[in-house]
Amino acid sequence: MRSSILVFAFLLSGAAAFAQGPIPPSGQVQAGKAERDFEKTVPPPAHQQPSLDFAKVKSDADELLILSQSIHSGVDSVGKGMLPKDLIDKLKQMEKLSKRLRNELTP
Repeated sequence: MRSSILVFAFLLSGAAAFAQGPIPPSGQVQAGKAERDFEKTVPPPAHQQPSLDFAKVKSDADELLILSQSIHSGVDSVGKGMLPKDLIDKLKQMEKLSKRLRNELTP
């Protein structure tokens, strides 16, 4: 009876150890530790931001402002039933300028 209790206890302890998952070989444990340590000690790479030509950006922004003001008055004309012939061209130019500005200013 006592031996069957010991066998039963042995089987339970083995089942509990198996439920925790297999124990990795020591090399894998060391590799995992080294990888965690590496992540802590090595700083992330610094992103190099290209130099910004502030004069060009300012010029494009000023041109965009002038175009938007002229488009505003052109839309008023559309409300009166007249479509200025250069309104579509100005809208396309505004789109190009805004895309260029967005690309210059986004990191």
